[in-house]
Amino acid sequence: MTPVTPTVPAMLTALALAAAVLPVNPAAAQLTRSVAPETRYEMPFPCGQAWTGTTRDGHSPSRSSIDWNRPDDPDDAVVAAAPGLVVRAEKGSTGYGHWVMLEHVSGERTVYAHLEDVTVRVGQSVDQGTLLGTVGNTGNSYGEHLHFEERSSTGVVPPYFSGVPFVFGSTLASKNCPDVPLAGNFLGGPEAELVVYRRAAKSTFLVQRPGTTPKVLRFGTATDEPIAGDWDGDGRANPGLRAAGRTVFRLSTPAGVTRIPFGAVQDRPVAGDWDGDGRWEVGVRQPRGVFLLRAAGGTTTSVALGDRDDLPVTGDWDGDRRTDVGVYDQATATFTLRVIDAEGLAWIAHVPFGQPGDLPVAGDWDGNLTTEVGVWNPASATFSERRAASATATRSRTTSIIFGNPR
Repeated sequence: MTPVTPTVPAMLTALALAAAVLPVNPAAAQLTRSVAPETRYEMPFPCGQAWTGTTRDGHSPSRSSIDWNRPDDPDDAVVAAAPGLVVRAEKGSTGYGHWVMLEHVSGERTVYAHLEDVTVRVGQSVDQGTLLGTVGNTGNSYGEHLHFEERSSTGVVPPYFSGVPFVFGSTLASKNCPDVPLAGNFLGGPEAELVVYRRAAKSTFLVQRPGTTPKVLRFGTATDEPIAGDWDGDGRANPGLRAAGRTVFRLSTPAGVTRIPFGAVQDRPVAGDWDGDGRWEVGVRQPRGVFLLRAAGGTTTSVALGDRDDLPVTGDWDGDRRTDVGVYDQATATFTLRVIDAEGLAWIAHVPFGQPGDLPVAGDWDGNLTTEVGVWNPASATFSERRAASATATRSRTTSIIFGNPR
């Protein structure tokens, strides 16, 4: 039996997101609504791209479905219109062909159909702007395009983007440009800085510098998945990323960019100093809930932790200079943190923090060589840092800082 730290809060019962699938009914009538959906959708394409959306009489399953096109669009990226849970990720030869369905916190859903590739699996939680697949011509399709639907509990509904009704036949530039929260010691001091990865055609890491403008590090594109770590062991964090839909990490240092192939397309990237030698390495968390941690020589260690819809986090939870793994359950706003003691025993701590829907971050907020958890609220762009009890503070406390663009 795995021992449990007696001083941490008791484990909360996980709240399961519903995964029932709405049937595809070709005879469904077009539905109308007078107000915007509860979910704030953006276009299902990377930041800044211009696409034209059309429909037609008899469009199945509803005239409110959109067919998206732009010049030379085969194999172009298709991304999540809003954060959600993957409830379908199919590779069929009829109907929708290769397609994905997301369920959002509101219970509303989106459909992405006729894809060439599918880059997610059922049960994964995905953030807004995450790559889901590529534009294709699979199933009952007559030419490359993305078939897209917004659904309520009653069926397909007229689409909204950025809170505005979509006008069929119009061409829009995507505003799907979300910030992604990170933290790391980019400036060389003892404390971790707050960071956001700003998705754009040419993306940037923005490192907070109190009292002055953020430090800007240009690296990556709109669909890349960002990470941060001390790749060269000089005591400073540097940008890193994993190209979405690919299996290669790109790690930036002052000496250049290192490329490391690792993991599968659907895996989520992580990073840490797994052996405590001062140099960070890469890893992934697989959709089945298993971390694969890569050592410098290429060997791997596997660690099973959490449910498949949890989000991965890493940090040195016990201050032993080795990075540990953890997960965050967005439904219950609870971290599950794993450490290995001096005798090789695994200990698990459950730490409730944040609000449902927050995104997890972790950093050494006070420079004491121990990582603490935190969250970023997408609606308010607010980082909340949890600071543990200490000799001068008998209870944990929270520091809140606004940084980044709200969604």
